[in-house]
Amino acid sequence: MYQLEPIDGLIAPALIVAFQGWVNAGNVGTEASGHIVANGDVVATFDPDALFDYRSNRPVIDFVDGRLQDVDWPELSLRRAHYDRRDVLVLSGNEPDWQWKALGRSIVELASRLGVVEVVSLGGVPAATPHTYPTPILTTASRPDLIDESEQLPEGLLRVPGAAVNIIELALTNSGIPAVGFWAQVPHYVAGPYYAGAVALIDRVARHLGIRIELGELVDRAAEQRQQLDATIATQPDSRAYLERLEGIAAAQGEIPSADDIAAQVERFLRDAAEGEEPFGPEV
Repeated sequence: MYQLEPIDGLIAPALIVAFQGWVNAGNVGTEASGHIVANGDVVATFDPDALFDYRSNRPVIDFVDGRLQDVDWPELSLRRAHYDRRDVLVLSGNEPDWQWKALGRSIVELASRLGVVEVVSLGGVPAATPHTYPTPILTTASRPDLIDESEQLPEGLLRVPGAAVNIIELALTNSGIPAVGFWAQVPHYVAGPYYAGAVALIDRVARHLGIRIELGELVDRAAEQRQQLDATIATQPDSRAYLERLEGIAAAQGEIPSADDIAAQVERFLRDAAEGEEPFGPEV
């Protein structure tokens, strides 16, 4: 399923997993992982024929002067970046359509060959949270001792539609590799990439792995997007009133919602999307 390139000298490598698609609201997981491994070398590539339904993940065709010239296939790849005396491996690309279990077994084999010591899953979920507040991060972990004592894991049962990133994480934890997940709660009314969420994820990954990651232009993009959202909402009385309600809820509840709150938000998002309605409120 994969082809491994020659590689040596990995130091305490951590594996970050983020896919385009489900559980990647605002593209926060892929934006963050792409920034972390920017310009990194390719370590492994995966056979797209084994993983993708090209009717749902269609290749992009380039025509030049009326002549078909190139095909850009959906892909899944593993890249390497080096930080502060340790390595980071990033598995990213389109979420696979096929063979999630087999892919999980292949990733376990690959992680064993490369000496992966821990796994970090990244993504985002749509939430009734205001863009004027710091992006809340929902944390999951295969063991409570993997996160700081000041953090809180969701209590009780949380049942949501699964993603390939979850299946891979479970396969890795069952093989004995510890894993955490960081999931940015993205304001449901934000269309397109949500840069503040990507910044929040990068900051959380850096603290967890004990490395320094320069944010660069992502900070400027987040600030510019914040100004655009503020300006748009300022001209819409209904949106202003709705944002004030979200701010009141966030102030009352704090940054960490309960499992029931998260499940209710996800269920409502799925229900409203299926019915063709705007989820939760006005979209900006």
